[in-house]
Amino acid sequence: MSGKGRHSTPSHSRGPLHGLRVLDLTRALAGPFVTMLLADLGADVVKIEPPQGDITRPQGPFHPDDGLRAYGGYFASVNRNKRGVMLDLKTDGAREVVRDLARSSDVLVENFRAGVMDQLGLGYERLAEDNPRLVYAAVRGFGDPRTGASPYLQRPAYDVVAQAMGGLMQITGEPDGPPTKVGPGVGDILPAALCAVGILSALHRAGATGVGDFVDVAMYDAVLALCERMIYQHSYLGDSPGREGNEHPLFCPFGLYRASDGWVAIAAPGERHWRLLCAAVGHRDLADDPRLVTNAGRVAHRELVREVIEAWTSARGVAEVEAELAAKVPLAPVNTVERIFADPHVRAREMLVALEQPGVAEPLAVAGRPIKFGTGAGSPMRRAPLLGEHTDAVLAELGYPDDRVSALRTAGAVG
Repeated sequence: MSGKGRHSTPSHSRGPLHGLRVLDLTRALAGPFVTMLLADLGADVVKIEPPQGDITRPQGPFHPDDGLRAYGGYFASVNRNKRGVMLDLKTDGAREVVRDLARSSDVLVENFRAGVMDQLGLGYERLAEDNPRLVYAAVRGFGDPRTGASPYLQRPAYDVVAQAMGGLMQITGEPDGPPTKVGPGVGDILPAALCAVGILSALHRAGATGVGDFVDVAMYDAVLALCERMIYQHSYLGDSPGREGNEHPLFCPFGLYRASDGWVAIAAPGERHWRLLCAAVGHRDLADDPRLVTNAGRVAHRELVREVIEAWTSARGVAEVEAELAAKVPLAPVNTVERIFADPHVRAREMLVALEQPGVAEPLAVAGRPIKFGTGAGSPMRRAPLLGEHTDAVLAELGYPDDRVSALRTAGAVG
C-alpha cells in the first residue's frame, strides 16, 4: 500500500486502514459514503471536487449562526476525515493530475454515469496500465457493462429509484396504503456499504497477486439483495409479498405496539421469550393456549396476540414498558432523535461525534463510527474539508514544483 507524504502517528491512534490511499471522485451520498467508511477506518482519502464543489455542499442544513456556509450537515456527515482537492476534469491538466494520483493510490472510487470516466481517459483499464494493483470501484444505479450490461444502464438513479425498483417500497407500508419510501437513504447507503466490502476483498486479493480489480455495485442490485425474503417467498411458495405494516409475515409477536405515550417494538417469536412475555403481561395461561403455543399458531392468530399485548402496553408509558420488559424479551422504544441524543448507550459507544464546523463557534454532531475494534484502533475524527483545502499539499506530495502548480491554477485546472 502507498502512504506517500503521510506523517507518522502513534500506532494506537491509527485506524486499521492507515497507509491506504483512496482517490475519491464521488458526489452526492452513495459514493461519498463508501469513501467515508474507508476514511473512518484510517485510509487517506483524497476527495476530488469540481470548481463548484460537490452537489451536496450547498444543500445544508446550515446552522443558524453559520455565515460562511462552506458546507452544511449533509456534506459534513459523509465527507469527514477526507482531504479536499479541487480539479476541473474538463481540462487536460486536471486529468493528468488524476492519472498521477491514481499511480500512487491503492483505491479509486467514482459514481459517475457509466462511461463518463472512460470518455475522460480515466477508466479502469487506462489507469490500471500505470498501476496494475489499483482497485477501481464504481457505484451506479444499474451497474457497469464490465460486469453485466443492464438495459437501464444510462438511466439516472437516486435512492428513491433504487428503493422502488428493488422491491423495498412494495413491501413497506400499511396493507391498504400506498407503497412507502423508507426514511433513511438505504438505496444509497446499502450499496455504499457493500461496495466497501468489495473494495476490501479486492485489496486482499491484490495483496496476494499484485493485481487489482474493478468493483461494481448497482444500487438496484443492492436493494434487491436487501429484500431477499420476498425473492424466496415467491420462488418457494409462489407468493407475491405486499405491504404488511409493522407486522412480520413469518414471526409473531414481531412488530410495533402502542404505549400510552408512544410506541415500542417487541419481538418474541421463540417459545422462551413468548412465555416470558405472557408472564410479564399477566397472561401465563396463553403460553399453553393450543392456538398460540407455536410461532405458526401465533402468526395465524396475530390479532389476538396484538390485543393481549396492547391491552398491557397501552396502559403504560414507554419508559415503564421498557423498564418492565427490556431485560426479559427483545424490546425497544421507538426513539425520537431527542431520545437518541440522551441515550447512555449512544454516549458510551461514541455514536455522536462533535466536529468543527467552519463558520460556527461550537462543534456540531454527526453520527459516529459503528465499527469498533477491541484494540481501540481508530484515527481521531476530523471535519470535512473546505473546497480545495488540501490541493497544494496533495500536489506537493506528488512532487509538483511550485511553478507547475501555478501554471495549473492559471489554466483553471486546479483550485
